[in-house]
Amino acid sequence: MQTVALIDYGSGNLRSAEKALREAARRRALEAEIVVTADPDLVAKADRVFLPGVGAFASCRAGLDATGVYEAMNQAVHGRGAPFMGICVGHQLLATEGLEFGVTPGLDWIGGQVKKLEPGDPSLTIPHMGWNAISYVRAHPLFSGIEDGAHMYYANSFALAASDPGDVVATTDHGGPFVAAVAKDNVAGVQFHPEKSQAAGLALLANFLEWRP
Repeated sequence: MQTVALIDYGSGNLRSAEKALREAARRRALEAEIVVTADPDLVAKADRVFLPGVGAFASCRAGLDATGVYEAMNQAVHGRGAPFMGICVGHQLLATEGLEFGVTPGLDWIGGQVKKLEPGDPSLTIPHMGWNAISYVRAHPLFSGIEDGAHMYYANSFALAASDPGDVVATTDHGGPFVAAVAKDNVAGVQFHPEKSQAAGLALLANFLEWRP
């Protein structure tokens, strides 16, 4: 049975992410042990690593640093090649740096900056809240069986601006396009909340549990 380390660093969507991962595994009849943990030893040995995130970039980075799991995550993901997924701010933390409340270093696993959304249409509000369609830039196994234009649930004021367009998998439009999903080797992230995105979100999580980059 594969072990999925769901990183516990005080993120608000931890339990909903845990519940969604369990349901995704159930629907595909996958044997997966979802372990909510901040134990570096467990993280370092995990078959897959999942990083949730809600709130400000800087506070989430501080919370992650306080757990002491960064080196364990790096060992699992880059040392052993364990598949990784970050969602919402967990996805944003992949960037080189975040520009919310000053400049905060990210993990730098996906080159780029996390910048505030600036819709071209003044009638559109920030935060960007609710359902919005994804538009594929390229095919990726994580989105297998999920149609182009599928609606996902968002709650964000910032988005990752990737330095390398080749890292972008999908975009979303909110008064202009912004990155909805990235992937590079065994590292992936999505700006939306798959745990709140009903069938399409559960399909994405199930694809993650089956992903073999």
